[in-house]
Amino acid sequence: MNNATQPLEGAPLIPPSTTDHPLYDKVVEACRTVYDPEIPVNIYDLGLIYTIEIDDENAVRVIMTLTAPGCPVAGEMPGWVADAVEPLDGVKQVDVEMTWDPPWGMDMMSDEARLELGFM
Repeated sequence: MNNATQPLEGAPLIPPSTTDHPLYDKVVEACRTVYDPEIPVNIYDLGLIYTIEIDDENAVRVIMTLTAPGCPVAGEMPGWVADAVEPLDGVKQVDVEMTWDPPWGMDMMSDEARLELGFM
């Protein structure tokens, strides 16, 4: 493995989201319309959306994961997210990246998702 690809010491594993961008809340709501077919909770509340980055030209970059690498919809899910976000007014383009680092865990779910799934 090349050292250049290693994160800097102390750098967050998950890049921060552009929460102060005017489009951020709309992108979050769009992500909430996408569901993992095996779980009756949207992917945002499941904690599968790690980062929503929006640049000055309103290009959106979403970094996401899945509950497991063997998820049957692994190949389709990024397209579903892009299809949900792209039509938003003002969005220039959408790039959805899949990552397995850090691996998803139940602790990443929102309280609403835990309640819905009976974990609370």
